Amino acid sequence: MGMTITEKILAAHAGETKVTPGESVWVNADVLMTHDVCGPGTIGIFDQQFGCDAKVFDPEKIVIIPDHYIFTSDAKAHRNIDILRDFAKRQGIVNYYDPDFMDTTDPGVPAPYADPAKTSYRGVCHVALPQNGFTRPGEVLLGTDSHTCTHGALGLFATGIGNTDAAFVMGTGKLWLKVPPSMKFVFNGPMPPWLMGKDLILHVIGEITTDGATYRAMEFAGEAIDALGIEERMTICNMAIEAGGKNGVINPDDVTMDYVRARTSKPFRPVCSDTDAKYLSVTEFDAAKIEPTIAQPHSPDNRATARELSDVKLDRAYIGSCTGGKTTDFIAAATLLDGKRVAIETFIVPATTQVDADLDRCKVNGKTLREIFTSAGCEIGPAGCAACLGGPADTFGRANEPMRIISTTNRNFPGRMGHKEAGVFLASPLTAAAGALTGHITDPRDVMDFDTPIGRTTN
Repeated sequence: MGMTITEKILAAHAGETKVTPGESVWVNADVLMTHDVCGPGTIGIFDQQFGCDAKVFDPEKIVIIPDHYIFTSDAKAHRNIDILRDFAKRQGIVNYYDPDFMDTTDPGVPAPYADPAKTSYRGVCHVALPQNGFTRPGEVLLGTDSHTCTHGALGLFATGIGNTDAAFVMGTGKLWLKVPPSMKFVFNGPMPPWLMGKDLILHVIGEITTDGATYRAMEFAGEAIDALGIEERMTICNMAIEAGGKNGVINPDDVTMDYVRARTSKPFRPVCSDTDAKYLSVTEFDAAKIEPTIAQPHSPDNRATARELSDVKLDRAYIGSCTGGKTTDFIAAATLLDGKRVAIETFIVPATTQVDADLDRCKVNGKTLREIFTSAGCEIGPAGCAACLGGPADTFGRANEPMRIISTTNRNFPGRMGHKEAGVFLASPLTAAAGALTGHITDPRDVMDFDTPIGRTTN
C-alpha cells in the first residue's frame, strides 16, 4: 500500500521509510515562522526554557514576519515589534522582516513602505513566505498561526502550532507529531469562470462542517484544482483549518514547480501521493454544479449560495487578507468593478507589498488595478492583515460598530473584524465585488457576463 503526500513528507522528515496514520514521530522542520501576535510569547517561552543565552537551532530556518498589527498607534503593538527586533538581533535571525518605517509619533505611514528596496517589511506572512521563496515542495513548514496550512498549496506539510511547541522547535529544530489520516476532495470538470478557490473551500466546509476534518490532512485534487494558479490554491489550503484540518495540501505540478523555481535556488524534493494511497475518505464534486458561495455569520460552515441571500443588505465590502488580498483576487474584483461605482463603503487591502506594487503593474482593459479601484470609489489601504483579525481601534477597515460586511477573509466569528455584533459574510473576491456594486449580497453572474473568463494568474 502506498502513502499520501502528507505521509511521505512526514516519513522523510522523521528518517523513516514509511509512516501510518495515528503513529507519532519526531519530525525535523525546514522552516519555523512566527509573527508579531505570537512571536513575543514564543520568544518568552524559549528564553524561559532554554535560557536567555541559548541559541536557536538554525537562524536561517526561522522566519519572523510582523504583519498583524502594524499600521497603528497602539503602544502594545509597537512593543511587540520591539521584542521581535531585539530577539532577531541577538540571535542573528537572517530572515527578519522589520516594519522599519514604523514611527510611534506618526503611525500614518505612507510610502515608501510599498517599495521592497526601501524596507524589509513584506506584509501578510502566508502570502509573503511563498513570494519570497520559503515555501518549497516536500518540506515541513511550522508556524505560530492556524492558517499556516496555506503553504500546503505548494506541496509541503504545513501546519499551525502553539507558542510552546514553537519555542521547542526554536531550540531543537524538531517536533513530536502524530501522522494525520488523509481525506481527499476531488473537484471534477473545468473551473467555471464565476467561481474562485474561495467558493470551492466554502462549499467543502459547508458539507463537512467546522469539525469534519479535525486532525486530518485535507488533500485537494481534480481538474478544477489543476486549472487554478498558486494563489487560489493557497486560498483553498488556507481554510482547511476552518474544517478542523491539521493541514491542507495539493500535489505539486508544473505550475508549482514554475512558481517555486522562480523564487528560490534552494534544492528541494517534491513528492506526490501514490496512486494506491489509502484515504480515510474520498469525496468528489462536480465543479460546474457549485454556486457562488457565502458563509453566513458566525461560522465558516454556515453555508448558503449568493442567490439565496440576495435580500441581505450590506454596509461594507472588504477585499483583502491572505484569502482575498492576492494579485489574482484583485484582478478578479477589478474585472467586475471596471467602469462602475461601488454602492457601499469598500476597502481594498493588499496582502503584501508585492501585491501592492501589482496594483500599479497589473492591468484590466488597459487600466491598472489601482486606477480601477480608485475610480470605483474604493479605499485602498496599506499591505498587511488590517481588519481581518480586528486589531486596535485605528486599524484600517476595522468594524467599530454593528454592520453587515461581505468579506474575503477566512473567519467570521463574533468580533473577528472588530465589533462583536458585526455580521461578516465570507465570500470570494468576485462575489464581494458584486455585493459592493449593488449594496446587497449578489451572485457575480447577475452583474457580469462570464462568456469571457476572468483574468487569472498562475504565479
